[in-house]
Amino acid sequence: MSDPDRPIWDAVLAHLRAAQPGLCRRWFDELEPLGVRGGSLVVRAHSPFHRDYLRRYCLDAFNDAIRTVTGRLIGARFIGPDERPDEAPAAPSARPAAKAGDSLPINPDYGFDSFVVGPSNRLAHAAAVAVGANPGHAYNPLFIHGGVGLGKTHLLQAICLTIHENDPAATICYLSCEGFVTQFMEAVQGGRMTDFRHRFRDVDVLVIDDVHFLGSKDRTQEEFFHTFNSLYQANKQIVLSSDAPPEQIPDLEERLVSRFKWGLVAHVEPPDYETRVAILKTKAGIRGLDLPDNAAYFIAERVDTNIRELEGAIVRLQIQSSVEGRPIDLEMSRASLGAGRGPTRTTVQTIVDAVTNFYDVRLADLQSKRRARSVALPRQVCMYLARRHTQHSLGEIGGYFGGRDHTTVLHAVKIVGHRRDHDPDFERVVRTLESRILRPGG
Repeated sequence: MSDPDRPIWDAVLAHLRAAQPGLCRRWFDELEPLGVRGGSLVVRAHSPFHRDYLRRYCLDAFNDAIRTVTGRLIGARFIGPDERPDEAPAAPSARPAAKAGDSLPINPDYGFDSFVVGPSNRLAHAAAVAVGANPGHAYNPLFIHGGVGLGKTHLLQAICLTIHENDPAATICYLSCEGFVTQFMEAVQGGRMTDFRHRFRDVDVLVIDDVHFLGSKDRTQEEFFHTFNSLYQANKQIVLSSDAPPEQIPDLEERLVSRFKWGLVAHVEPPDYETRVAILKTKAGIRGLDLPDNAAYFIAERVDTNIRELEGAIVRLQIQSSVEGRPIDLEMSRASLGAGRGPTRTTVQTIVDAVTNFYDVRLADLQSKRRARSVALPRQVCMYLARRHTQHSLGEIGGYFGGRDHTTVLHAVKIVGHRRDHDPDFERVVRTLESRILRPGG
């Protein structure tokens, strides 16, 4: 893009930061606009992971910003560092569809440089760094376990980023266990087991998130056992994450438990206060936010569950700062966490109104015993948002939605949080709902 056009690109980024504050990252400033070619504004990212992240998560927002700023019906086309800008793709404005069995996108924010090390995760981090530097030989397999939102996915993706940086030709397969199960079932039903085995055994690195989903799936366990053996014998790196150690995964075959423990099993625990403060400052920095120390100290004292909740607090502050047009301070942090002098603005009813309007369901449906997906998903989203944005207990939230107990709410929080991590479209929906319930006036 020529210098006279630079103000246009700056206006696009400014529009994004105003309209989609939760989406923006500091590294957006490093993107290189190359001008309009074939009806699209070509934008170069400085790595394939940044390119793929933009295509999967950000394309719609960039298209809207470009069309708003220029008044022209053009969109964005993201290319990698080695791609030619004049090569027109088959579908320049199409965002790649995410299928259940696809490899997961790697978040470029999840490098080792942005992982905050503390007493709770020191062993897991050191092992992950060693695996990234020497895959197939340092610790194989590497099995990382811990509760929801403690940084396991960050470590897995940091390993992938490091291996790719050191060896761009390495074949890395990174997906959820649910994706592995889905692909296996589709291969069985379609008679394509040979293709399935090549897909997972002809790789240099296999990274599986949430491997505890293998429990009770006998046929999938059998196939995973042979896949594991094939890769291990070829000195190919295997990295697994779970919410429980191998021996505590329900209905997992003993032979798999044994193999998962062949390498190193590392436990990740909830972060302590000092680590939480550092995490908050790091997460804010990634988003280009100035988080004052007193605000970080306050949030770290109030949010002591997991990293995902800390990041959620940063997202809420980012949205609130954008809506109110003022910088983040201690007062805003108190209000955001419901600790101000008055009652918190976000109520369960505010959440219900936003969710029922979005999904076109009734409150009576959410409070009923119906389990149809069209009702169950909005109900789970309501429970998740109520847990994150109100001060109600698990029991109080469950009681509001038809007298359900606290375990149902915990399950909903886990399901929605997991899907946010692995489904870009769903992440965008939840982020939109959060912006609505946090906006003054609802």
